[in-house]
Amino acid sequence: MTELARAAASDPGDDSDGGQPVLDRLVNLLDLEKIEENIFRGVSPPNSPTRVFGGQVAGQALVAAGRTVPPDRHVHSLHAYFIRGGDPAVPIVYQVDRVRDGRSFTTRRVTAVQHGKAIFALSASFQLAEDGVEHAGDMPDVPDPESLPTLADRIAPYADTLATRVGPRPLDMRYVNEPPWVTRETGGWESRNRVWMKADGELPDDPLLHVCVLTYASDLTLLDSVLAEHGVYWEFDTVLGASLDHALWFHRPFRADEWFLYDSTSPTASGARGLATGRFFAHDGSHIATVVQEGLVRVL
Repeated sequence: MTELARAAASDPGDDSDGGQPVLDRLVNLLDLEKIEENIFRGVSPPNSPTRVFGGQVAGQALVAAGRTVPPDRHVHSLHAYFIRGGDPAVPIVYQVDRVRDGRSFTTRRVTAVQHGKAIFALSASFQLAEDGVEHAGDMPDVPDPESLPTLADRIAPYADTLATRVGPRPLDMRYVNEPPWVTRETGGWESRNRVWMKADGELPDDPLLHVCVLTYASDLTLLDSVLAEHGVYWEFDTVLGASLDHALWFHRPFRADEWFLYDSTSPTASGARGLATGRFFAHDGSHIATVVQEGLVRVL
């Protein structure tokens, strides 16, 4: 692994720190080691849960794909399947298939492997910048993020139950509506979850890195909208869940270290699976990305 990735994998950090040091550890985790042509290796942080976080493996796979693409082509979509739970104690090998290099579009397929088996598969498409027709829906009318409580403030009354969510995070997150662990008790359940997010520090100017950080963020709260519809939540109820597939479309340039609104909802759930969709808006109201995910949701 690279020196930066090695440091990120071995340094659990200090629970008293936050901001830039925590964000730098995420950036370092996205700094994959090239071990052969089209083959890269990534690691997980030392304080990972029992499975590798889906947003991490998706972000690392996108880094692997992007490092085989000319820098003037930017990712506009990705489609992924979570095949097996990843082991955070073992490095992940990313194998890139250069499917096509066209005049305007480049296609890559990435398989993440542990213990000789695929744990994740991603297809990503990159495009040269082009002019064309433009339209977009309006961003929801929501309070400014700086006027909202921090995630730490939201969690504090529930810190014993939400122990795994306490501590420094690479993203600053501000819930617009009451978080689902609150509405579980107070009522007013709805399948909509609105959260302001941004990298909690400054990122380098690499556009691919900003896309990968948003990809990481896209898996943080999306399935919460499925549970919020039914007044249950992960740590408070017996819920088994996992991301099954994930699709992202990137519409306009953005910086992940500036505020963006994540507006997600769940249109349907059945067969122990829940579907969630989300839209990302920059602080100026521009629609920057769209996400759809189906997840395993078993409420026991």
